[in-house]
Amino acid sequence: MAQDIMEQLDDMKKDALKEIGNIGAGNAATAFAQFLETKVDMTVPSVEILPISEVPEITGNIEEPVVGVLLQVMGEAPASILFILLEDSVERLVGMMADKEVDFSDLDDIDLSALKEIGNIISGSYLNALNKLTNFNLIQSVPECAVDMAGAILSTSMIPLSKTSDHTLLIKTQFIEGSQAIEGFFFLIPHTGSLEKILEALGFDLE
Repeated sequence: MAQDIMEQLDDMKKDALKEIGNIGAGNAATAFAQFLETKVDMTVPSVEILPISEVPEITGNIEEPVVGVLLQVMGEAPASILFILLEDSVERLVGMMADKEVDFSDLDDIDLSALKEIGNIISGSYLNALNKLTNFNLIQSVPECAVDMAGAILSTSMIPLSKTSDHTLLIKTQFIEGSQAIEGFFFLIPHTGSLEKILEALGFDLE
């Protein structure tokens, strides 16, 4: 199977992958609401399949400060997960969780720990959707967290990832709590051979 299988996907296979994103986003909104103990709405997510080389431009400005949460996925279809939050969303999210004013330039260890936990919850929500649809038992690693310019985080994170995959599944959505909007970029990067396993588990014949 060619490594650039994502380029060969027809619309039906892409729709199946996008449905995982839709279900996962719904799971994430529910988990989010339980974690924050408040009602959380969700916009319909944008789900795209794109080359890793295009990822650093996704946030709109490679010099924009962001928080990145990186996890590894282990099991039948190994992958990597990268969750990116922009500055405004980090301040809103941590502020909601800690009930305080938050300055992105002055995040402390407790703030970063909270962001790791959110990355954990959202990643788990997507993996649960994937596990239910494939009957896999994928589990995630302990998250790592970094604060830097978008280009730096995406480039350093994606350099090792680009050795295992050429493409990524990007799920972009907004969670709404009252008048507060939290926007995140969720990247699922299947390792070599993992996308084929996922599609076969979804019932596609790749011969």
